[in-house]
Amino acid sequence: MSDVAALLSLARAAKARIATAESCTGGMISAALTDVAGSSDVFDRGFVTYSNAAKQAMLGVSPETLARVGAVSEEVAREMAEGALARSEATLAVAVTGIAGPGGSEFKPEGRVCFGLARSGQPTRVETVEFGALGRAGVRQATVAHALRLLAEALG
Repeated sequence: MSDVAALLSLARAAKARIATAESCTGGMISAALTDVAGSSDVFDRGFVTYSNAAKQAMLGVSPETLARVGAVSEEVAREMAEGALARSEATLAVAVTGIAGPGGSEFKPEGRVCFGLARSGQPTRVETVEFGALGRAGVRQATVAHALRLLAEALG
């Protein structure tokens, strides 16, 4: 059984429904979850919010937060996760926003990804992971793997 299948089994056992809010991964977390047959009883929906305008319109991310700290920040990851939870039938939502590359800046380097994990009735968890300059595909794959781990830990 794959790690994703095991994650979905954990969600079923917990009677949880999952939503995703993705920026730098462009829907890859949702794709990983829905690659497993039968995931529709656990996976509710995914929001791909690549632009700041989409983050605001679809998830309710504050324009003030975006202006103050930028899209790649724990504050925005928190608002994305909480927005996905509020705008879905999910009980658990994971959000990702980061610099997949190539490039970045000295302040926000390639490979920096901020994660948010929101769960009904619990405080939202946020963290930043520095994956480093793995290349665009590498950063995106590492982000998907980490997001799936966060979901599994929340359910386990």
